Amino acid sequence: MSLFSRRAGLFVVGAVAAAAATSLTLRAVERHGRRDLFSPSPLRRLAALQYLNRLPATVEDVNVLRDYCAWEPGRLLRNRATVVLGRMVHELGGGR
Repeated sequence: MSLFSRRAGLFVVGAVAAAAATSLTLRAVERHGRRDLFSPSPLRRLAALQYLNRLPATVEDVNVLRDYCAWEPGRLLRNRATVVLGRMVHELGGGR
């Protein structure tokens, strides 16, 4: 086996390990759910939005997302929350 093949193999193994670690970290952060929606960390807020997006719509979640959209300083996260909010409002029948 050549030196190049070994290095390429080690690079691939390292990349896969990094991807797996990142995935596990994001899942652990995401489990905190709605609690982290107003976290100082943008990553935690994004994970909370992803968590809420997978839940069935409730009036409580719609109200929390409306508050969040008014509070969120970041444009990208606010836009993502608006999309999730729109889906939930439509699901509850308010989008007719």
